[in-house]
Amino acid sequence: MTAAVPGGDAPGPCRGGTAAVALVRGSAAALTALALGWTLWHGVVEPATALAFGVLITVGELARREAPEAAGHALAGGRQPAPLGSAGALAYALLGQNAGRPTHHGVLQIVAVVVAAALVGVVPHVATGRAPALDHVARRVLTVAFAAVCFQPLYNSGRLDRWLGQSPYLVGYLVALLGLTALCDAVLAAALAAARTGWPYGPLLRDELGALRGIGSAICASGVVMALGTAVVGPWALPVFSVPLLLTQLSFRRIWGVRTTYRQTITSLARATEIAGYTRQGHARRVAALSCAVGRELGLTERDLTVLEYAALMHDIGQLSLVDPVPSGATAPLPAPERQRIARLGGEVARQTGVPAEVAVVVERQADPYREQPVAARIVRAVNAYDDLVGGARHPGGSLAALEQLRLGTGHEYEPRVVECLARVLQRGGGRPSGAAAGAGVTAYPGG
Repeated sequence: MTAAVPGGDAPGPCRGGTAAVALVRGSAAALTALALGWTLWHGVVEPATALAFGVLITVGELARREAPEAAGHALAGGRQPAPLGSAGALAYALLGQNAGRPTHHGVLQIVAVVVAAALVGVVPHVATGRAPALDHVARRVLTVAFAAVCFQPLYNSGRLDRWLGQSPYLVGYLVALLGLTALCDAVLAAALAAARTGWPYGPLLRDELGALRGIGSAICASGVVMALGTAVVGPWALPVFSVPLLLTQLSFRRIWGVRTTYRQTITSLARATEIAGYTRQGHARRVAALSCAVGRELGLTERDLTVLEYAALMHDIGQLSLVDPVPSGATAPLPAPERQRIARLGGEVARQTGVPAEVAVVVERQADPYREQPVAARIVRAVNAYDDLVGGARHPGGSLAALEQLRLGTGHEYEPRVVECLARVLQRGGGRPSGAAAGAGVTAYPGG
């Protein structure tokens, strides 16, 4: 029994989280239906303003681009960065005045305009097969509705004006409200990702909260500025205040393109050992996928998971220095000095490729005693040994026998915590046939 390469089916949803996904989607769908029905029945209030914000949200969705997914640590469905559309939707939810005149649109019209504009912006992506995930749209509906509910009733009743007026405290209130909205969105995103993937909730929430420090804070600040600018000069303020965020979004697209090309280069380099006949076909990608799944189980951050993935892809690159290939590419049975020599050579090669220094350190220290290794090196070592044992067909019992062999080596070779995390990851889906892999008689790794 061998393992499927990444790119097959993602791990199935967690049984306990299916209800949470259904609740979020159902709530968003019910709210959308209510908002669209109410707006169609009563008509659009202040249609010019609604059209201006709708166009802004649509442009933001059209400029959206999916974040590239790594083998095992990208959230299912990927993040769907549309900062301009998000800022425009939040600004409309916080709009109290238009050119000095009070507005009268309510929460339901806000939701209807945001949904309609987002759907118009999504159509071109559907045509090209790059439509955003359903959960992304559901989160947009719920977060915008939350912000509108916290602002519009207070403003329309006059309480907000009596309490804060036009003082700087109003700006503070808007910033705090959008911060709370972003926090709610992070909680929803982490919960949905945990339900889809079965990964621990804590690390997923930490990654989402970490993202708030970057583009999340820019979205909140832009939403406040757009709302306040429109209150003074009207919808003409929207193009002025949206240009910086649009340029930022375009810059992110270039960065993502560079990162995608960089990862593809590393993946191609990792295949050199397969093409030369030193390792089995797909070994590096299988180790990378399963290593990322184990790293996620251990609670590594996304940056640490990126380092782990690159190191796992390149962990066998040192074998190119050997005159005679190791049988089946399995280095686990080799004497410790030989494994360490190959690892050191691999680290030198990795440094020459220009990868981050942390990646080269993981590659060159993967054969050291686990107590002297960084966490990423411990993971790569255990997962590499597991794939060697399973792929080499030295254990008729397959995965269970291979895991037992790893447990026997936890005194010196493998960290017990990593081996147990590996066992849990495999138990959640490592034995289920996956898509095309099933037809090839192989088994899918979770996280692949």
